Amino acid sequence: MCGLAGLAGADAVRHHTTVAAMGLAQHHRGPDGTRHLTSTDGRAVLSMNTLLIVDTTAQPGPYQDPASGVVLTFNGEIYNYRQAAAGWGIQLEAGETDAHLVLRAWVKLGPGCLAGLDGMFAVAAYDPREGRLFLARDRLGEKPLYWRLDGGRLAFASEVTTLTGYGTAPLVVRPEMLSIETPTGVDTPFQGIQLLPPAGLLAFEIATGSLVQRTWWQLEGLEPWQGDYRTALARFSTLLAESVPLRAPGSDFALLLSGGLDSSVLAYLMRPQVCVTVRYQGQDRLDESATAAVVARDVGAELVVIEPTAADFARCLPEIMHALDYPMGNAATFSEHMAYRAIAERGLRVVVGGLGPDEFLMGYVRHALVLFGPQAVLDAGLEAYRPLASKLLNAAGGPLDPAEAIVKLILRGSDPDGCMREVVADALRRAGGDLARGLTLADLATAWRPLVMTSDKLASAFALERRSPFLARDLVEFCYRLPVEHKIGDPAAGKRILRDAAKALGIPPEVWGSRDKLGFASPVPSWLTGPLEPWATAQISAALDQAPRSLRPLLAGGLRPGGRFDRTRMQSLMAAAWFNDQPVETAA
Repeated sequence: MCGLAGLAGADAVRHHTTVAAMGLAQHHRGPDGTRHLTSTDGRAVLSMNTLLIVDTTAQPGPYQDPASGVVLTFNGEIYNYRQAAAGWGIQLEAGETDAHLVLRAWVKLGPGCLAGLDGMFAVAAYDPREGRLFLARDRLGEKPLYWRLDGGRLAFASEVTTLTGYGTAPLVVRPEMLSIETPTGVDTPFQGIQLLPPAGLLAFEIATGSLVQRTWWQLEGLEPWQGDYRTALARFSTLLAESVPLRAPGSDFALLLSGGLDSSVLAYLMRPQVCVTVRYQGQDRLDESATAAVVARDVGAELVVIEPTAADFARCLPEIMHALDYPMGNAATFSEHMAYRAIAERGLRVVVGGLGPDEFLMGYVRHALVLFGPQAVLDAGLEAYRPLASKLLNAAGGPLDPAEAIVKLILRGSDPDGCMREVVADALRRAGGDLARGLTLADLATAWRPLVMTSDKLASAFALERRSPFLARDLVEFCYRLPVEHKIGDPAAGKRILRDAAKALGIPPEVWGSRDKLGFASPVPSWLTGPLEPWATAQISAALDQAPRSLRPLLAGGLRPGGRFDRTRMQSLMAAAWFNDQPVETAA
């Protein structure tokens, strides 16, 4: 998984011990070595936590090019690094990996090399020839990268708590934390600390202290797919066969196998040695372990079944919040944490999961509700989603416009300033009138961030590398270009083209024919109004007594009664655990 940290400024060399401490603060991300390196001109110090996956004999980073003096620290995987090296005429020696390819490509091409990289990454490169520090992040933000500017120096790290240790950063409750549980855009709940956006490139000039940011890749502007469905299916199946297996490591790895469509397709294409699924006693509605067992048997994998309890959640919540850095609105957080723990205990280093198809191929019920209307979704047999559909059914004055409908479906709290309304409206504008594309862009601007961030942070806490094969560049771009009818055939059958590809792979009908989406959802919200109610109330009340004024409305919301599907109490409890994990001076 790796981690990176560093500092750039005119006097950076004087702060090398600070950078060393920053690296040690996130050593769990790279158990194979934490090192730091000072540039030849003394104006940048870079640290790297190394987790060796591609070549276990490789030298830990950071890395430096002797001729140019360029220093680079890196987190992630470049899956096409050998092909890119050949295309750029870059020679890789024995024991050199994708990080060495990125270093040499940066020396040769500068930031222009990013377009040729297919993978997940966060990278920091200092070029003494220009006196500039560059920060860059992968297309969809799989790898986090935070930064802050202070006193003419720019500091950065893989984890926001590493930067709160660099200097005080008071808590700030962003409006979106009340709306969708997670900050959006580049904001964090720490004053002065920002998250580099997906596909973001930042250049910091040491001499002047100036910052320039731009986006080096975007989905907008891609030409729509013009072929018929049969041709599209053939192309999609080819991309799956080429892209997904490329993301399997050479050593043993585990697959998060919910029993649903996405993870099952990965199982048949990647043939993992171990599959891990999660189920909860007495929660038949959430249990897909029987289907997972069929898939694991078909691909010859060992199936590990995790059965977490309410007591496990109470015990693990502090660990989860410490790993996350701040609250994130992902309903599968607890399930993922328990799965990663089990995988790490087996001595594995790589875990694979199925992020992506839901966002790009209209896999969420909320997509169908917007595209077809609530009554059509209920009539298609998805009665279990009536509480969600009722947000639109009860709208007075006729059908809502798409932006208003999307906002109603994604909100988990209030939106008094219309922040979410503007985020969604902007996504629809950028989609150029294609509602399916607009739904994808709205997801990427709201719900996507907590999904990829929790996957990275929770896995990294156990020194695991998390891979998401469906996020291959060519696959993502192709899915985005498809017309809506190729993505969803009827209100209860999103991901149409993936379902048809699954049929061709020989995946059982109970997988590709399922009309419900469960994933790794957990019964935690119901526990908080049941067996864990006294404990949760005590946790929230204790935090409420000490919390700053800005955080109190968020906490107080969890003390009010809510319905079966209300996540307010869960949101409040996560905020309480987050506040309790903060140093006293940070929360003042």
